[in-house]
Amino acid sequence: MGSIKVSTLLASTPQQLYSAWLSSKHHSAFTGGRALINPKIGGTFSAWDGYICGYILELHPYRRILQSWRTTGFPENSKDSILEILFEEVPKGTKITLIHKDIPSGQDELYKKGWLSYYFKPMKAYFKS
Repeated sequence: MGSIKVSTLLASTPQQLYSAWLSSKHHSAFTGGRALINPKIGGTFSAWDGYICGYILELHPYRRILQSWRTTGFPENSKDSILEILFEEVPKGTKITLIHKDIPSGQDELYKKGWLSYYFKPMKAYFKS
């Protein structure tokens, strides 16, 4: 099992980013892939047209989201990974950090590149001021 940690700065508030991450409409808009999110503890979510799915484990408004997380690319017998999303207010915006644990062996770099290309890059465009 592997783990990764990636961060970026976004020109937005923690409140806006936290709310957008948990919104089907905004999550779909900032990634470009359809998302369906039930924004409560125990709620299910899917993103990128069903490629990603999981459950919301913890919610700490405007600071932290914890999710069980998997993709259709996980080996069939793999357990769900854990994704922690942190929002930290900084000058000129918010630092968002993703800590992704329990990634199936050999897939760390694939998901690291995915977070950078399919989340952080479009989020920078969507949330630019």
